[in-house]
Amino acid sequence: MSDQSLKNVSRETMDDLSVFADLLIKWNAKINLVSPKSIDELWHRHIADSVQVFDLVKVEKGLWVDMGTGGGFPGAICAIVAKHMKPEMKFVFIESDTRKSLFLRTVIRELGLNAKVENERIEKTQPQNADVVSARALASLDLLLGFADIHLNPNGTAVFLKGAKFQQEIEESLANWQFDVQKVQSETDPDAIILKIKEVERV
Repeated sequence: MSDQSLKNVSRETMDDLSVFADLLIKWNAKINLVSPKSIDELWHRHIADSVQVFDLVKVEKGLWVDMGTGGGFPGAICAIVAKHMKPEMKFVFIESDTRKSLFLRTVIRELGLNAKVENERIEKTQPQNADVVSARALASLDLLLGFADIHLNPNGTAVFLKGAKFQQEIEESLANWQFDVQKVQSETDPDAIILKIKEVERV
């Protein structure tokens, strides 16, 4: 595996990530956690893609809320890395799909993660006052900022993985929001970007 983000993790973390990968492959045969076509690229396309999100967040402890966690990306992967590197960081995975929530609870139990699942729609979930919120392949930036407005504390950081149309999404969202944004090139996809956003306010 040549992914830089995976080279930086400990052997213990790699062992836990391997357990996660085995669980996902097992469950994916029953419920659609990731596209079957992407299973062959699981480590690069999904796991390394999520580890790089953890590397960008400089918060050492507090609450990290992953919205629409689905098959565990990026939230469960970040929680696995945090288990060994930032054990005081707590995670909440918001996932409306009951079967995916069951998978996530299994991951938490099997790997002893400092995390819990809210099996609820993001906008219906009790405001979390999070230090970090994250999301991957979930919704437009405009919608994501609305979710961040609910769940992120005023000094918190939002981290969103976005594709090639990220600039268009930024411009469209400026009609409703003001925010500070840092654009970080994805290590795993030349067409993707990670948006690191602070000071979200409705216009």
